[in-house]
Amino acid sequence: MKNFINKFKVSTKGYLTTNVLFITFVITSVLNATLLRFFTVKNYFDFKPVIADLAVVVIIGAFGYFIKPKHQFKYFFGWSVFFAVLCIINSIYYTNFLSFASLSLATTALQLVGVADAVTENIMELKDFSFVWAPIAMLFLNHYLKKQGYYARVEKIEQGKVRALTTLVCGLIFIGFFISTLNSTDISRLGKQWNREFVVMRFGLYTYQVNDVIASLKPQISPLFGYDNAVKEFRDYYENRDYTHEANEYTDYLKGKNIIVIHAESFQQFLIGKTFNGIEVTPNMNRLTSEGLYFSNFYAQESVGTSSDSEFTFNTSLMPASSGTVFISYWDREFVTIPKLLKEQGYYTFSMHANNGTYWNRNVVHEQFGYDNFYYYKKDFIIDEVIGLGLSDKSFFHQAVPKIQEISENYDKFYGVLIMLTNHTPFSDINDRNLVDFDVDYKYEKVNEETGETEIVSAPYLEGTKLGNYIKSVHYADEAIGQLIDELDAAGLLENTAIVIYGDHDAKVKKSEYVRYYNYDPYTDSILDEDDPNYIDVDYYSYELNRKVPFLIWTKDMEHQEITKVMGMYDVLPTLGNMMGFSSPYALGHDIFSIDENVVVFPSGNWVTDKMYYNAQKGEWKLLDPNDTVSMEYIDKYTQYAEDAVSVSDKIIVYDLIKKTNETEELLKEYNNEG
Repeated sequence: MKNFINKFKVSTKGYLTTNVLFITFVITSVLNATLLRFFTVKNYFDFKPVIADLAVVVIIGAFGYFIKPKHQFKYFFGWSVFFAVLCIINSIYYTNFLSFASLSLATTALQLVGVADAVTENIMELKDFSFVWAPIAMLFLNHYLKKQGYYARVEKIEQGKVRALTTLVCGLIFIGFFISTLNSTDISRLGKQWNREFVVMRFGLYTYQVNDVIASLKPQISPLFGYDNAVKEFRDYYENRDYTHEANEYTDYLKGKNIIVIHAESFQQFLIGKTFNGIEVTPNMNRLTSEGLYFSNFYAQESVGTSSDSEFTFNTSLMPASSGTVFISYWDREFVTIPKLLKEQGYYTFSMHANNGTYWNRNVVHEQFGYDNFYYYKKDFIIDEVIGLGLSDKSFFHQAVPKIQEISENYDKFYGVLIMLTNHTPFSDINDRNLVDFDVDYKYEKVNEETGETEIVSAPYLEGTKLGNYIKSVHYADEAIGQLIDELDAAGLLENTAIVIYGDHDAKVKKSEYVRYYNYDPYTDSILDEDDPNYIDVDYYSYELNRKVPFLIWTKDMEHQEITKVMGMYDVLPTLGNMMGFSSPYALGHDIFSIDENVVVFPSGNWVTDKMYYNAQKGEWKLLDPNDTVSMEYIDKYTQYAEDAVSVSDKIIVYDLIKKTNETEELLKEYNNEG
């Protein structure tokens, strides 16, 4: 036994002293992946993803042994840099989207060129670059090993191929052990990939990225694999779907009216009715929401495609793609859209945007969606006032009104979408150029101890903060909307027209900004301590619930009603359809006036009802009323509902099932007619 122990010590020491590069590469790479989970998911540790990361790194590292020792550093250093960059990208991405990055985002990378300042100003943090320590450590190690003559000693051993095969076997053993810890839910979600946080928490960063490469190839390989199963799931879903539409007080309420939709960039609901020093942030939206139909519990359901995702879901009542974006990766698919449905009723359909037509591929997608014309950028507008990304909203709207007037003179009915732009992150241009007169400080009265007179004191509050800049930007956007309504009215365009306004997504402002928003003490110009009884904790759930966006429908003679039932972007098509007399057989959402209890499903698999918010990544939830109770059957029902909705929507997109189903039905009709 003693001899065995001695031999083990000698062999272990020999291995450790002749495999320094490989061991360092493995340890630093696995540690970085673990640190990423700590920085993002927070306070989370589990051995399973560590084992998975270890297996991937060991297998990749094993191939380094096929290279001569004096050249091995280049191999290990290259992979170390690659893994560090992966961690940096995912850290930055998680800050903005609370999810992990996908290879499919490479196809949308050009969309970031126009908003590069937003990425650097609002998103990047110092911690995001902490992962570079790993390749730096490799550089110092290489320098030290060269001085010690390490490579010359290792060169004499000549066990490269043996060690490569032995290391590969060890990696496979790690994989086998890891697989033995998985359950059916783990495997299912790995295959679907849409619940990215869950996959990273269970499978580790590197397994997630390998799996994502496979998932990102779906657009190319989908015709070859999985089509039959996709069709079966598609048919089963819609055949078994419990959805009945009943006539209600709003059925055909807008039938025959013109519709102008305002796509309100980054407009969040929490600012509706908000005041600073007695001045309203959104006076025009306040008026519209108090006069029209106001859906005050409305959520966008966007993913990595942000604005384009919201456009897609608004128009189709489907969910965003699980991998990539529809506008970039799946633009050539066939969908049932609001413009197409209204064209069947004789409407002229158009869209307008003050940005480049190629941004989010809109010049192609809008034609696919059924718009008769897409007015955009220099092609149709004079760029006379630039704010942020392009033409200012006020100039855009001012130039849009005469175009709409011309359309109204040439067509009996029209449906148009106006996509706003100025209220886009990073929100600093308006403030830097003093383009809006709105203060986000806190003014209060204070008695001057020397004079005894009462004076007005101003505490900074949100001045100079990102959230403060956003609020000023929203005030500008609200002014632009008010200007548009006034100009449309002056042109006589509101007499038979309904205005529909929706926020496309939240502002992507970090949680830390809301801590100051809710817990500022103006009298000390400081933030309340967490143990203060008045301190409001901004946790995961409060942040997610605060991401609501406004949705309203307004006409000059409408009777006001506030609808507080939870509603999502995919409910817009069925709800508007009920009011205008159209419907889509593939809609995932519901007419909000025809359903007792609604559920909003997010692309991550999370969902919210009027009772609770469910976090599918962690299997946790928060009751919206602490005194309320729900059963596990309730949770299981909607969790399964969410998974089914995300899955079938993705199948429709990836496999172009609407087009292929329609083609099949046409062939059957021809066959039956001939018979």
